[in-house]
Amino acid sequence: MKLPTPFTAICLLASALLLASALLIAPAAPAQIAPNPLAKPSANPLTDPTLSPGTALLFNLEAKFAADTATGGGKAFASWFADDAMTLSNKQAAVIGKAKIAADANWDPKQYQLTWTPQGGQMSPAGDMGFTWGHYEGASKDHNGNPVTTTGRYMTIWKKLPDGSWKVALDSSNEEPPSAADCCKLP
Repeated sequence: MKLPTPFTAICLLASALLLASALLIAPAAPAQIAPNPLAKPSANPLTDPTLSPGTALLFNLEAKFAADTATGGGKAFASWFADDAMTLSNKQAAVIGKAKIAADANWDPKQYQLTWTPQGGQMSPAGDMGFTWGHYEGASKDHNGNPVTTTGRYMTIWKKLPDGSWKVALDSSNEEPPSAADCCKLP
């Protein structure tokens, strides 16, 4: 039996985690999955005593990643990815490699704001990989200056590099479906 390459192993792990995230109905053990910060607006997931140290580290990485992206836009977003990283988005082909991710992530934070909040995560037993998931929101304006908002769910897979730094190995997102009230409205 041929062993998978590291890239194939990451893809297999990502596929399994995406499937698992699609099936998430009940949270895992409280020590591994953070409570929904949207359910308790005053709760701070980084100070939640039920978080494991590994999950708290991942949440801290997400907070820094989000803060950099808010001020630096697409260029800052892309800087958090590993050289062999991948992004998966709605109705788009996979983008593989930091250089291609950077070429796609070319938005200016004055024209587009991407924000997200982790709602859960888990660190691997070895402490060298982990994932976070949560809600994201993108805000921009259309050609007439009207506000445009997209929302959805995301999953980020993190990996620890040999130098001890953490980088994004995979970022996956999907837009939320329209609400039931929007089903019959005409554009």
